[in-house]
Amino acid sequence: MLPRFTPPSANRRRAAATALAFSVVAALLSPVRAEDAASQPARPKILTNRWQEDWSALANPALRTEPFDALKYIPLFVTDPKSYISLGAALRERFEFNDAPNFGVGNTRGDSYLLQRLQMHVDIRLNENWQIFTQLEDVRTIDKASISPVDQNQLDLRLAFIAYSGALGDGIFKARVGRQDFAFDLQRFVSSRDGPNVRQSFDAVWADYETGLWRFIGFVSQPVQYRFGDVFDDFSGQNFRFSTARIERKVFGDNELSGYYSLFERSSARYLDALGEEARHIFDVRFAGNANGFDWDLEAMGQTGHVGPKDIEAWALGGRTGYTFSNIAWTPRIGLQADAASGDGRAGDNTIGTFNPLFPNGYYFSLAGYTGYANLIHLKPTLTVKPIANLTVTAGVGMQWRQTVADAVYVQPNVAIAGTAGQGSRWTGVYSQLRADYVFNANLTGAVEAVHYVIGDTVRNAGGHDSNYLGLELKYGW
Repeated sequence: MLPRFTPPSANRRRAAATALAFSVVAALLSPVRAEDAASQPARPKILTNRWQEDWSALANPALRTEPFDALKYIPLFVTDPKSYISLGAALRERFEFNDAPNFGVGNTRGDSYLLQRLQMHVDIRLNENWQIFTQLEDVRTIDKASISPVDQNQLDLRLAFIAYSGALGDGIFKARVGRQDFAFDLQRFVSSRDGPNVRQSFDAVWADYETGLWRFIGFVSQPVQYRFGDVFDDFSGQNFRFSTARIERKVFGDNELSGYYSLFERSSARYLDALGEEARHIFDVRFAGNANGFDWDLEAMGQTGHVGPKDIEAWALGGRTGYTFSNIAWTPRIGLQADAASGDGRAGDNTIGTFNPLFPNGYYFSLAGYTGYANLIHLKPTLTVKPIANLTVTAGVGMQWRQTVADAVYVQPNVAIAGTAGQGSRWTGVYSQLRADYVFNANLTGAVEAVHYVIGDTVRNAGGHDSNYLGLELKYGW
């Protein structure tokens, strides 16, 4: 069942129309023609992480065929094609309708609104080894009744770092210092948080070394904390720290086996059954790959440490598997997602068992935000098809239980629903999800996602009701 749609107000309609007009104009300015695609195989693609793009291919004047290519590649030293300045921007407009945020518990009212994210960057490549990257961000909401910290961030510094990459022995050494972002794997637990409006940045020192089948990564960071009080007022500090040592290895061909240790520290943390300084030791292992049409991504995490005087004993498991019928029309993929995360099994004791999802990706379950990665058992079969080359459609049905009745039902990122801890049964509810992604051209993409959630008696007795979400998104990158 799809969500009922409530017509937006005149202001909302004007805002949405402005956003759509901008994206259409942008698409017209950046056409992708068949003859261009054939003659420009080396032209770089617009990436989610803009600092990973390499525009040195435009040193060849024959490849500068798109509008404003003169700003995508500004030579610094004519004798070195790897030395240049590149300017860029990204705009994301998303209209959302949600008739019951947090399942409507606490008289939370339905809402429809526009989310807008504008980013502008300057990428300076001194040579093939050194990079200086700066990105500004302005994130706004239009007509949103309840604004969270991940909804708005007026003009601020999102990224600003200096990076080095070069040969060292038989491998490649890379390092970055400054405000940056990073993500691991499917971004279950460590992500750049692209789903919500405000992405996650870190003030960090990062280093990695790649040699043969091995990669070694280490960083120390202070996660950026966001404010909307003034421009350039985001900050980080010793009150919130996150550090990691990670090892990756290719096995059985191109499949990946990885593991890491992290230390997550906060000076003030609040859980249903614990309050105080948090020091969480994290141990993670993951195996991912594909073979003969099958694909898989399996991950397990354990957490120890303390919150105030209480010890931490928490864990989580995540798995995504599937099979793609590559020789059938629409190349269907049948998938199965299974997840579990611990909750706190007994209130008032000296152990806190609630899993901390760290920096979760808002896309992992759905954009609706009805599912948090804590005190959870989740099973979701999916079907993905490609009716035409640029269109991907995914449908899924997710079933959810609590790992323990003693703890609450959680929504994203790890917010407990009031009145659910210690009440009712394990069954939380079932949701249906339908999502379509379309690539208009190399610069413009669109997506539509609808979610309908039928709650169980535990959430209903806490004052919740069945919930509907609809999101329409356009993303333009230059």
